[in-house]
Amino acid sequence: MLNVVFDLGGVVFEWDPDKILSDYYPDPESRRAMKAAVFQHPDWLRMDRGTLAEAEMVARVRERTGRPEAEVGGLLEAVRVSLTPKPETLEWLRALAESDVPLYCLSNMPASTFAYLSERHGFLGLFRGTVISGEVKLIKPEREIFELLLERFGLAGERTVFIDDHLPNIKAAQALGIHTIWFQGAQRAQVELEGLLRA
Repeated sequence: MLNVVFDLGGVVFEWDPDKILSDYYPDPESRRAMKAAVFQHPDWLRMDRGTLAEAEMVARVRERTGRPEAEVGGLLEAVRVSLTPKPETLEWLRALAESDVPLYCLSNMPASTFAYLSERHGFLGLFRGTVISGEVKLIKPEREIFELLLERFGLAGERTVFIDDHLPNIKAAQALGIHTIWFQGAQRAQVELEGLLRA
């Protein structure tokens, strides 16, 4: 039996920064400015890595943009709220769990965001183990976070499949001999996984 490792944002949960910004800011100029100051700034990855606290992120964005602290904090809250389960992936996850496929999770996100999701979504308990970047201070596509996943749960790369929507992460996993599925929709990924499970 192969071990199956899922990314969260963009695979299990919706992840669309442009939609978040569009819902939060009515004017295009604000959306462009905040996309650059938040999602495209190196601080976003530092927050994912767990080396920048959310409160400090809010303060830095406020300094960069001059936007009120409450507004910036509200945007980060909107990010959390936007992370809703993708119905097709959720159905697929539950079917795999019922078939006793060993499920794991490897995701880039702040520890606080994962805690928020865990409180609200019991299905995350389907994963036998999780590695969250903000908890381990490592981040995809760094080789070390994949090595940690394999070592922590005693997984062999050749007996493991990693599913992610971000191509650099896929390539990093492949370099360690892990089977991969580049997620471009649950139906297509399901067909690919079934082929690997039958092999």
